[in-house]
Amino acid sequence: MPDRHDRKKVISGSGSNLQSIIDHIEQEGLPARIQIVVSNNQEAYGLTRAKNHHIACAVIKHQDYSNREDFDRELIRLLKDAGVDLIVLAGFMRILTASFLRAFENRIINIHPALLPAFPGTHVQQKAIDYGVKFSGCTVHFVDEGVDTGPIIIQKAVTWKLTISKIVMPLRCIIRPWTVNRNAKYPEENNVLCMI
Repeated sequence: MPDRHDRKKVISGSGSNLQSIIDHIEQEGLPARIQIVVSNNQEAYGLTRAKNHHIACAVIKHQDYSNREDFDRELIRLLKDAGVDLIVLAGFMRILTASFLRAFENRIINIHPALLPAFPGTHVQQKAIDYGVKFSGCTVHFVDEGVDTGPIIIQKAVTWKLTISKIVMPLRCIIRPWTVNRNAKYPEENNVLCMI
């Protein structure tokens, strides 16, 4: 059996990307293990999804902090205590500060539900529909100080014939080749945090 990456997830919402990762690990043998799921929203259904699979959870409410720096400082502490090597933002809807990005430089990736560089930011599927594009897709990219401007790792395009839920490609279709390749290159770095 291949070495397993340890994953931590941070979520804001429904956790559909988290569920895709869990399903791929459990059903298709993705060499990973989600150790903890972290959210800034205590009502995020993704926390329930994680608990249903006996995955540890943590909530850090951004409303409890006077500014982004203080929130990110607490998030950094939690993630460093957990020994995180890689962070996956899978629906996390907050802009991370420069200090957070420096703390995990080149170790944060984002799952974005559009083909970048087109349609960065939020509500991207509606923006694509309004613009009249014939296809859309998903991008996995490294996170930098811009909004959805980091180096692209992989993209997957789909036509509009599919439903919106199918357009936001499951993580398993996009990140597996990168994860397996990363494991081969950096086998000693196997702890990952995902933020949804």
